[in-house]
Amino acid sequence: MADYTFEELKHKTVAELREIAAGIDHDAVKGYSQLRKDKIIEGICTALGIDMHAHHEIVGLDKRTIKAKIRELKKQRDAALEAHDSKELKQARRAIHRLKRRMRRAMV
Repeated sequence: MADYTFEELKHKTVAELREIAAGIDHDAVKGYSQLRKDKIIEGICTALGIDMHAHHEIVGLDKRTIKAKIRELKKQRDAALEAHDSKELKQARRAIHRLKRRMRRAMV
């Protein structure tokens, strides 16, 4: 039995998925000939122990320090809200936004 990833399975046709399911003896893929593509993929993933979502990694950044900065900025944001300081509030929100975007851009 070849090892598959969720991405590989997602890009296969229903006929190919049914061929794979035919070689698997598991309750999750019973009745594979009548299942739709998403249910066949779900059954194959369950039977083979494959994660059903793609994992993203952040490359080139230290996620832990950026998240710590975001938490500090959120405290500043809350304090600015309580003090009704719109200038400080805007600065904190923009800084949080920039850090989150920076993390998203570094995802692979």
